[in-house]
Amino acid sequence: MARFHPLPVAAVDRLTDDSVALTFTVPAALREEYRHAPGQHLALRRRTDGTEIRRTYSICSPAPEPGGEGPSTLRVGVRLVEGGAFSTYALKEIDVGDELEVMTPAGRFTLDPAPGLYAAIVGGSGITPVLSIVATLLAREPAARFCLVRSDRTAASTMFLEEVADLKDRYPQRLHLVTVLSREEQQAGLPSGRLDQERLTALLPALLPVADVAGWFLCGPFGLVQGAERTLRDIGVPRSRIHEEIFHVDVTAPASTTPAPAHSTVTARLDGRGGSWPVADGESVLETVLRNRPDAPYACKGGVCGTCRAFLVSGEVRMDRNFALEPEETEAGFVLACQSHPLTETVEVDFDR
Repeated sequence: MARFHPLPVAAVDRLTDDSVALTFTVPAALREEYRHAPGQHLALRRRTDGTEIRRTYSICSPAPEPGGEGPSTLRVGVRLVEGGAFSTYALKEIDVGDELEVMTPAGRFTLDPAPGLYAAIVGGSGITPVLSIVATLLAREPAARFCLVRSDRTAASTMFLEEVADLKDRYPQRLHLVTVLSREEQQAGLPSGRLDQERLTALLPALLPVADVAGWFLCGPFGLVQGAERTLRDIGVPRSRIHEEIFHVDVTAPASTTPAPAHSTVTARLDGRGGSWPVADGESVLETVLRNRPDAPYACKGGVCGTCRAFLVSGEVRMDRNFALEPEETEAGFVLACQSHPLTETVEVDFDR
């Protein structure tokens, strides 16, 4: 069960003009709770003017060794979003010694380190979880290799530039790094321009044996991730080898044509306890549960982070959009509670599975 704990800020490192890395100190008593897999994220919570704001940020530091002690520090990357209430606060106000409420790690955009060839296509701040994945994989598995294709606007806007360069220096034979800048020419490497489907279709088979890649990790803006997925499917990559994480989506959910029942009841199991409550007009499953169980897990409420994942025990729901669950998860019966609206008079979900 995900929980929030206050963690002190140990470091605030400026990465670019519009991004920072925040490092948190994890007390010894909480280190096991903050044990994380490479690629997971943290939800940060702030209360201001009576309003609660939650945002998720990926962990960029390597994952702790299995069986060893949990992490003593956690590091996340934060990029400024225009008008963003939390990112503006992070870049302009947070200082060393401040305490922030930090949820225990969540997310399934992860890689269990194993020998083999892996690859990632990332854009902008999408490098953040992949940095943890690459660093953990190459440190633990001497027989593993990784091809990282990253796209940024300019060199000055590139997050974790030094950290990725250090990994390349440490593993020169096992990390293949390809950088594309969309708004700036490079002295060497690929010409500038967007990393669209046409370009990826020509580039990827020239970079690596596509059929031998055990896992593809796509992370960044919606357009880049969707285009990269279509490219990979077109060149024969099975969907089961493609893993995606999107940080922000401007796409509006399509209007539903399926009528909802006049009255519905949601039954939910959460942290070992259950309850049943009537659904108010227009409410999602998560909103109904939150009115009665404020400890229900969520972060973005936009169908992106997957923190509110629950198993649909019975009944039917309409999921407005889903950018977090893999196809095999939805086929197994999991839903995003923040995007799910009852289509039957009774709906039962289990947050504990």
